[in-house]
Amino acid sequence: MEHGERVVIEGVEFEAALTVRSDIGLLALHGSKEGGTAELAREVAARTGATALVFTQPAGTPVHIPSHRMSEAPCEALREFLAHVSLTVSLHGHLRPDATRSIFLGGANRAAALALGRPLALLVPAFAAVTDLELIPAGLRGLNPRNPVNLTRAGGVQVELPLAARTARPEKVQGAPETPPRAVADALAAGVGELAAERPG
Repeated sequence: MEHGERVVIEGVEFEAALTVRSDIGLLALHGSKEGGTAELAREVAARTGATALVFTQPAGTPVHIPSHRMSEAPCEALREFLAHVSLTVSLHGHLRPDATRSIFLGGANRAAALALGRPLALLVPAFAAVTDLELIPAGLRGLNPRNPVNLTRAGGVQVELPLAARTARPEKVQGAPETPPRAVADALAAGVGELAAERPG
C-alpha cells in the first residue's frame, strides 16, 4: 500500500511518501536536506520488502528540522509508520569534516546497530562503520527518546552517512535525484536482510 501526504511542520511544507510492506521500516526524515538518504531509503526498502517513509520538501531551500521535533508533526503517514513498523532504520547525512569516511550507527537498539554494521564494515577502506557510541559524536547518536527512530516497538538504528556514502555526484544538481554508491546500497540492503532474518516469527 502506498500513499502520499502534504504536511506543514514548523511552517515548512513537506511531502511524506509512505509505502507499507514488512514490519521493518526505512525512514528518511530529511530527504531533501540530506541528499541521497531518500533514494537509499526507497531502494533498500524495495529490495528487502521493508516499509519506507520518505520526507522531502517540494519547494524552496531545504530546511533542517531536528528529528525529535519531526515526531510531533500532525502527520498521518508518520503515525501509520510508527504503528505498523516494529524496527526502524533511519537514514541521515552528516558533513563532519573530521569524519568524511565514517558511517555512524546510533539509535537505541544497539543489537540491531551491530547487525546492520556488519555488512557496512566490509566497505573498508572506502568507509568505516562506527558502532561504538563513545566514538560517535553526541549530536549524531540518535538517542533522544522522542526521535522517531526510537518510537517503534523495538526501537531502531540511526545511520549517519557522510556525503561520499550518499551520492556519487561531484556537485549537487538542484531538483535531480542523487545517485548513492552501489556498494553502500548493497551493504545497507544486506544489513536490513540480516535484521529481517533475526526478527521473531
